[in-house]
Amino acid sequence: MDNKEQYQKWHDDPNNWKLGFIYFNKDDKRWFPPKRIGLMGWTVNFAQPFAYVFLIFVFLVAYIVKTYFKN
Repeated sequence: MDNKEQYQKWHDDPNNWKLGFIYFNKDDKRWFPPKRIGLMGWTVNFAQPFAYVFLIFVFLVAYIVKTYFKN
């Protein structure tokens, strides 16, 4: 099975979606797989440690921007 077929199989498996919208698959090494509804963009694979680093970075940037532009 090639990667594209495997990715689609993982994507279609409801066991890889927590609460229906949080993607969690330890076997999938992609950091940003497509969302469950493909036209909606990308999501984060929360089974990868990078996901948590990415979220901390996003919140940190948002906090810095909010603090810096606090006029």
